[in-house]
Amino acid sequence: MSAAVAREKSSNCATGAVDYICIFAYFISEGTDMHTQLISRISRLFLLAASVALLAPAAAVAADHSALERDARKAYQKLVATVPAAKSLSRDAVAILVFPKITKAGLVVGGQYGDGVLFKNGKTAGYYNTSGASYGLQAGAQQYGYAMFMMNAKALSALNESDGFEVGVGPSLVVVDEGMGKSMTNKTATNDIYAFIFSQQGLMGGLGVQGNKITRLKD
Repeated sequence: MSAAVAREKSSNCATGAVDYICIFAYFISEGTDMHTQLISRISRLFLLAASVALLAPAAAVAADHSALERDARKAYQKLVATVPAAKSLSRDAVAILVFPKITKAGLVVGGQYGDGVLFKNGKTAGYYNTSGASYGLQAGAQQYGYAMFMMNAKALSALNESDGFEVGVGPSLVVVDEGMGKSMTNKTATNDIYAFIFSQQGLMGGLGVQGNKITRLKD
């Protein structure tokens, strides 16, 4: 800005040598305003960045849930299409919890964990995690999945306990093997929960889910 414009805006200043002091004071005043505007812009940018940072995890969670739901639904559809007992039980089950991929790893003493989806009336009703210890020779990692058919309200209520559901404690549970998978029907089913453990090759034997802890994840 020119000295003439500064002098015009400094109407309260006297003429003469003091005029330069007024002009200097004006530039200081203008600098203060610019400083205030700069802080305001930085504040807005900071708020924008903070908003993006807060929304990004939510978007990532939504994307993860979408992929998990897709995998769980695909695994469930394959199960009922290939195992007669699963198809029969699906007609009477009040809800079905599907873990499409459980990872089991360790040597002698290891662990197993994975995430799953609860389907009720064909719709997603929640997301869950399963974890537990495993024992025996098991060098390397192994992956499989399992589905739990909740046959009554008692089973479904136990699943939503605040401190999590320990499989095998409370509602009666049966792990369906390959033989039962071919012969059992909803007419002969009398237990609270039926679990199907499966891999790409079909139902798996020799694995158990008792002792696993199932907890609900945030939606």
